[in-house]
Amino acid sequence: MIIDCHGHFTTAPQAHTSWRQDQLQAFLDGRSAPARPRIGDDELRESVEANQLRLMQERGADLTIFSPRASAMAHHEGDLAVGVEWARACNDLIARVVALFPGRFAGVCQLPQTAGEPLEAAVAELRRCVTELGFVGLNLNPDPSGGRWTSPPLTDPYWFPLYEAMCELDVPAMVHVSASCTPVFHATGAHYLNADTTAFMQLLQGDLFGRFPSLRLVIPHGGGAVPYHWGRYRGLADMLGKPPLEEHLMRNVFFDTCVYHQPGVDLLLAVVDTANVLFGSEMVGAVRGIDPRTGHHFDDTKRYVDAAALTDEQRRAVYSGNALTVYPRLRAALPVRSA
Repeated sequence: MIIDCHGHFTTAPQAHTSWRQDQLQAFLDGRSAPARPRIGDDELRESVEANQLRLMQERGADLTIFSPRASAMAHHEGDLAVGVEWARACNDLIARVVALFPGRFAGVCQLPQTAGEPLEAAVAELRRCVTELGFVGLNLNPDPSGGRWTSPPLTDPYWFPLYEAMCELDVPAMVHVSASCTPVFHATGAHYLNADTTAFMQLLQGDLFGRFPSLRLVIPHGGGAVPYHWGRYRGLADMLGKPPLEEHLMRNVFFDTCVYHQPGVDLLLAVVDTANVLFGSEMVGAVRGIDPRTGHHFDDTKRYVDAAALTDEQRRAVYSGNALTVYPRLRAALPVRSA
């Protein structure tokens, strides 16, 4: 079985995207947001069957852990009330996709996060999505300001109410920023990778998992710069008087394989223990083109994992075993196999 831990609904119907634009304009005008659009099941099926599901079938993935479009979370736009309404609309759409394609998708929720605001609304939405909609995890934005980095580090007590709920519900978070509102940070080429690297360093500097030993965080995009600079982080841990990374962080921190060339995936799997790597593609997402050097899509990451120097046991762990460990609620969403 192959479980893709990193999928976004980047092909949501246009009516959903247009409603968001209308919602934000209403906020700016001081008006109430319009009613959500009516999106039929057939339209929703078409948006998935022609895109994510088609590519899953072509590339051999069985199930995708599916969340709202990351760049569209845009926590820096509007206020907290706007964020709550937008998160619910996005999460409800994900829940409908999961219901329409049983055994092919598992839901991960967007949270209403506004820089400087408390996290009660985020905790409430997480509980709704897990207990009512059957979601298996959440996306956590460490920078809801959109590139200005005004929120406290992930080890700060500000985040503890959310971590407490995550541990209680036994769900992990993918640490994933959203759009960049500053031109110095290209969203997918800089802001995402900066955030991955920054999150890891914040965790290294603190002792978050001493307080929350069951907390699990997935750092996407192959961990940003971390695997490439593994020696730097090992050295920094030593300089800061922290335990070795394997003890300090790597019982609780995991990376995905959203690295779009063979040498990058080979490096990731050579440096990071395979128990800490989950298969992910991010499709249909950040890089959608065909690599002229290989003739294959950049985001067809299964090809890279297939070609990596792994044992069969290690490959099975990367493809599904690790995901089932990190996302224990995922088992209920697995496809039903005939005897």
